[in-house]
Amino acid sequence: MRIRIPVIAAAAAVVFTGVAVVSVRAATENDAFAVEQAQISLAQAVSAAERHIPGSKASRAEYESSRDHGRVFDVELVAHGKAYDVQVDANKGVVVASAEDRIDRDADHDARD
Repeated sequence: MRIRIPVIAAAAAVVFTGVAVVSVRAATENDAFAVEQAQISLAQAVSAAERHIPGSKASRAEYESSRDHGRVFDVELVAHGKAYDVQVDANKGVVVASAEDRIDRDADHDARD
């Protein structure tokens, strides 16, 4: 009976250690944690984007890296029957790019959701 207890304890230690390592690895590989580096919140970015296009409402927003503007919040807006893509600087909270979105270029995002 005494042999079983150390074996069970050792097996449990291996399982718990493995789970902890997997959890830490998943946390460092998840892009969602990068948003902690932003100086503004997602809500502030959406508000800035909605002010940029009067009468608009946000339908989607995400934190990402832009080739031209570094880290931005990419906000998709809808207003007056049109869709717009607005990029808000994640550190300054100012709109750095804006364009009417004639075609939903983010169809793969919809498929992943």
